Amino acid sequence: MKSTSLSLIAGTVALAAVTGFAALTAPGDADTAEAKTAARLPVERSSLLCPAPGLSELAETTYTSFTPAGGGSGGEAGTAELQKATATTADGGKKDEKGKKEDDKGGKKADPGKPVVSLKEPGKPVTAEESGADTPALVGTATGRLAPGWTTQQTTMVEAGSARGLLGVSCTGPDTDFWFPAASTSKSREDYVQLTNPDDTAAVADIELYGPDGSLKSDVGEGITVPARSGVPVLISTLTSEVTEDVTVHVTTRTGRVGAVIRTADEKTGSDWLAASATPTDTLVLPGIPADATSVRLVAFAPGEADADLTVKLMGKTGSFSPVGQDQLHVKSRMTAGVDLKDITKGEAGSLLLTPAKGGKHTPVVAALRVVRGTGDKQEVGYIPATGPVGARATVADNRDKGSILSLAAPGATATVKVTASAGSGGGEQTVKKYTVEGGTTLAVTPPVPSGLKGGHALTVETESGGPVHASRMLTVTQGGIQMFTVQTLSDDNGTVEVPAAEQDLSVLDD
Repeated sequence: MKSTSLSLIAGTVALAAVTGFAALTAPGDADTAEAKTAARLPVERSSLLCPAPGLSELAETTYTSFTPAGGGSGGEAGTAELQKATATTADGGKKDEKGKKEDDKGGKKADPGKPVVSLKEPGKPVTAEESGADTPALVGTATGRLAPGWTTQQTTMVEAGSARGLLGVSCTGPDTDFWFPAASTSKSREDYVQLTNPDDTAAVADIELYGPDGSLKSDVGEGITVPARSGVPVLISTLTSEVTEDVTVHVTTRTGRVGAVIRTADEKTGSDWLAASATPTDTLVLPGIPADATSVRLVAFAPGEADADLTVKLMGKTGSFSPVGQDQLHVKSRMTAGVDLKDITKGEAGSLLLTPAKGGKHTPVVAALRVVRGTGDKQEVGYIPATGPVGARATVADNRDKGSILSLAAPGATATVKVTASAGSGGGEQTVKKYTVEGGTTLAVTPPVPSGLKGGHALTVETESGGPVHASRMLTVTQGGIQMFTVQTLSDDNGTVEVPAAEQDLSVLDD
């Protein structure tokens, strides 16, 4: 007689490590089953989508891909690759790699070919470069030891023209629901929603727009088809005839899932990416307003049926305060509210904290900041969406030897974090430094740089003790006398998932 163990438990654990969900109970009455201690295991698979960066023939894009060391995943080496998606025009026609439009009916499928970015090992970033306006979106997957915490930064420099600027975005995972406050349909703006589908079947998305008076009428934002493994840009101003400065964009999918991010361009202040706000909640943190910001505009939206009354505070270097005359914000249900906070930081970097007003309802909201540095024809724009805490660990890639500022905000209790500067893409040894962030303050620092750095590197932030910490990284480059910049927020990378322990090992006996 021999005993053959069933693979049910192992299979469920593997599923949990991929999807973040699994449940096992022993046979019998589930209501009386005692809960077992759950374990946290590394994820075994991660997906990332990078939007098409093309703005002009002058666009130069750098991709930096990285997985923190020590994540582990069953000892498997794994892979992490990003490949070109099929380029798709706004009217749905596909393009081949040379930019020629193809027929959707029977047009040949794009050959993914050689990966644009291929990560070989945890702890050491790799970089790749693309140029021109026809660079398509990238889609990719990481497995094994390269999956937990896998991140990729897309940074584009456009030196001149109406789309000039330093544009940065952390490539995102696919999802079905996104909120983007701080978009616009004003005459000076060209804002595109970039939709990217990572899967082998088409996705169908809806785009809703909300202005200061509520929903903006649109008949063409529904049922947008995003072909398999393709990217589709949608110009927001073509979805409605209404012109307004502050617009909240809501992207959902009817079928499938997509990556979504908004590329903004302004005639006076240049271009950048607007990433999605954190999931609607009653308390929001928007970390890392630059010390030299000349204009800060807060845009918020309440997606539910109730209005929101918010208290607005700036968490600075030494404490928190409410700006005079702008300490309260009323956000009507399903209407976009915008307020000009001007040069609120006044030479000292800070973070915005939005909380329910005293006696007010705890109404979920989303929010983002439009930040301008410089004056006159030397202005440059960037965006800071509300973001969740760094949690156990968060990473941002594409840091350079100069020009990075890391902002750490502690809205509650004092906290201690560990910041690891990885090895460089071309060489160097990692460096670790710890920081204490006092409760109710923002600590803005020049982050550590790897010794002997060559190339770009990643910064990983880990919470060691105390309350939650929210973080962002500002990357700056001076070009043509303009202090170009871009801000990326950091949130928990969900590199591990909670897997419930099994009640018992199920097995069968075979004769």
